[in-house]
Amino acid sequence: MPGMRPDLSGVDPLTVNLTHRVCVGDLLTRSAAHYGDRIALVDGGEEISYVELNARANALARGFLDRGYQRGDAVAIQMQNSWQFVTTFFALAKIGVVAMPLNLLLSASDIAYQLADSGVRAVVTEDVFLGVLGPAIGEADGHAVTEVIVSGTAPADVSGVAAMAYDAVFAADRSSVEVIVDDRDILHCLYTSGTTSRPKGVVTSHVAVQIAALGSALGLGLRPDTEPAVQPIVLPLFHVTALDALLLPSLTIGATVVLLRGFDPAALAQVFADHTVTHLTMLPMMWGALLQQPSLADGDTDSLITGLYAMAPMPAELLTALRARFPQAAFILGSGQTETTPASELQWSGHQGVKDNSWGPATVTTDIAIMAADGTLQAPDEEGEIVYRSPQLMEGYWNNVDANTEAFAHGWFHGGDIGYLDDEAVVWFTDRAKDIIKTGGENVSSVEVERVLLGHEAVAEVAVVGLPDDHWGEVVTAFVVVTGDIDGDSIHAWARERLAGFKAPKSVVVVDALPKTATGKIQKNVVRQKGSAGSR
Repeated sequence: MPGMRPDLSGVDPLTVNLTHRVCVGDLLTRSAAHYGDRIALVDGGEEISYVELNARANALARGFLDRGYQRGDAVAIQMQNSWQFVTTFFALAKIGVVAMPLNLLLSASDIAYQLADSGVRAVVTEDVFLGVLGPAIGEADGHAVTEVIVSGTAPADVSGVAAMAYDAVFAADRSSVEVIVDDRDILHCLYTSGTTSRPKGVVTSHVAVQIAALGSALGLGLRPDTEPAVQPIVLPLFHVTALDALLLPSLTIGATVVLLRGFDPAALAQVFADHTVTHLTMLPMMWGALLQQPSLADGDTDSLITGLYAMAPMPAELLTALRARFPQAAFILGSGQTETTPASELQWSGHQGVKDNSWGPATVTTDIAIMAADGTLQAPDEEGEIVYRSPQLMEGYWNNVDANTEAFAHGWFHGGDIGYLDDEAVVWFTDRAKDIIKTGGENVSSVEVERVLLGHEAVAEVAVVGLPDDHWGEVVTAFVVVTGDIDGDSIHAWARERLAGFKAPKSVVVVDALPKTATGKIQKNVVRQKGSAGSR
């Protein structure tokens, strides 16, 4: 027998849905009602209020409905950080259409794979990207794309697919759109970087993203107030961090988001002069570049409350310099991956200077455990794979039953990271499972070696990988970007004084640059491939 449930058979199903649901499109509707004419977005010289942003999203949503788009359809977004990206994302959310942001650095072949694998109905793009999108659509010939919507100058077609102007999709009616969208409907599909295999499409629900946004707002100290928080976003919105952990929490609590097309330290320093910046998230190298801007002194650096960093360890010297330059800010590390809808771990401000090298505790809606290879859970301080249970997890990988079976083995989600929990349930990351270096029978954490090397005053960036070796199996090898006139042998000697013999790099190679993803994360798989080719 069913349990205690109310009989709502006399209530219209749409009414039941609208009054109960979790829909990310409603996030903006509520914020428009709560914050009104407060500025939601600053995009170059344009300031857009919450009311106006919501009205644009409603008009675009109606335009999609008028063109026959239905709940469950999917649309790719190929756009820079802009009001158009944000409007398109919310318009699709309001009508239950899945958004699939495209990495703007992908090749035509990479885009073709994602278009074909996902079966998206349309691509919303900018005219500057037609040169790569056209060949991608041609390569994905025969798959689902039926139209291309272009911001800027729109051609008649793109590789034989009909094209239309972005502005022409907007309907005249800007009132609220009310259609059924369920909590577990898919909000977005984000493809992984595919460093070891073909990229996987991560599909995540409305309710998962909304819960993650609330958890991130709490962890970052974002809250509604009479004076809005101000958060510049320099990371790309096609990435889960900028979209789910920064943009959505900010718009939930009435913050003003300053959109930058990319990371420009001089432009960001100017934002501090023009706005009272309260929250900022960047990679460590970006924080270092910002500190070097003389014009930063013209801004209000005392206003910063939270400085978040992610995706790479922060050198102790840089942390010290940041805490001196932004004296009112807590500088904390946030962690997570596309599948867990960041943040899933977040340092507490009280751990500053005490557990800086940790990932921090789990966020309030996340359960974290450490699992041995046989599926048993480990005790504190015992190392194993970091596994998760959380309502903010992805629904699963799209079109990939084998990956789903593997990812949810033993009743938990497996993220592929190795680490342990201490007696305060703080997560300590050892390394990605695939990046652990096995040398002479010993396991070496590439992250630990990188952290030591970053302590050298001349090392700006570093990637430590294992390269194949007939005797040792793998040898620890460091590739470094340096400042000043110094050679790899000098850094090698310095490292040997600070690391156990089996952990110290067998060689240090000075390079001009390290390969990176669009978010600035070093691509160790590329470093490893090039290093292996060079060692033959």
